[in-house]
Amino acid sequence: MADNRGFLGKVKAFLLKYSSRKTLIFLFFCILSGFFWMMLSLNEIMEKDVAINVTLTGIPHDVVITSDETDTVRLTLRDKGYQLGAYLFGNKLKPIAVKFSTYANDNGRVVIPAAELLRIISKQLYGSTQVVAMKPDKLEFFFNYGANKRVPVRFQGEVNMGDNYYLSATRIMPDSVTIYANDEQLEQIQHVNIEPLNIDNMTDTVRTTAKIERPKGVKAVPPKVNVELHSDVMTEKTIEVPIKCINIPENKVLRTFPSKVPVRFVVGAGKYRTITAEGFLVVADYEELSSTPGEKCKLYLKATPNGVTNARLEINSVDYLIEN
Repeated sequence: MADNRGFLGKVKAFLLKYSSRKTLIFLFFCILSGFFWMMLSLNEIMEKDVAINVTLTGIPHDVVITSDETDTVRLTLRDKGYQLGAYLFGNKLKPIAVKFSTYANDNGRVVIPAAELLRIISKQLYGSTQVVAMKPDKLEFFFNYGANKRVPVRFQGEVNMGDNYYLSATRIMPDSVTIYANDEQLEQIQHVNIEPLNIDNMTDTVRTTAKIERPKGVKAVPPKVNVELHSDVMTEKTIEVPIKCINIPENKVLRTFPSKVPVRFVVGAGKYRTITAEGFLVVADYEELSSTPGEKCKLYLKATPNGVTNARLEINSVDYLIEN
């Protein structure tokens, strides 16, 4: 029995050793075939997209660049794979710096045509590389000599509140920014918006930073603002409001019974205790009674305090008496 166990152990060890060797040989040939496939692929002609940053230099001290000082040119290059690899993964393509004074014009623009961009970029390319496409067809930078004005910042976006919640306050800090632009834009722009901010099922205070959405050629300082959105729980309240009689001749007196009526409304929990009857206006109109007399006097809710929603009279008409 012991001899059989020893024999089986030797067989098992031999099989494991042979299997491990086969695996290593298989992996070696897989790696070798992959290497040859890669070499063949890199020797083929192909096309790849690359991006090059273009930056303005030599900007005078009295000039304010109202667009980004760096822009990007996107190229589609055709060459052998290993040549394109140098552009994509090496440091063959370097950012381009262009002088402000060379391309600035009197209209507040720095315009670099496509032909000029291609001439500058070609100096960094291999002789075998072809430029198949280039976007954009020109680069434009905008500038002025410090003309600016202060404008308010407005919220932009969609806020969907959770059940029984409402948006109690929106705060933007700072609430205004300084914009730099040409004279025509400065005259037209009366406010700027933040980039759209969309929130679903909001139940708590949201604090975030938002970029200023600016037209082309306009610079905003600061370029970002802090935004706070405050939520509050909706609650229902009822309050007794005096009835005010209006349009009464000097020799007449209009009395209503009762003199106060309950008004039911919805308000945030934070404002619950601050809402009083003085903020509401419930009226009875003498002119309506004199033109269309009836047994009851109709009541109208004409005004409500800020923060109150869904306000309604619990009694729409009351008894009345007209005295001389």
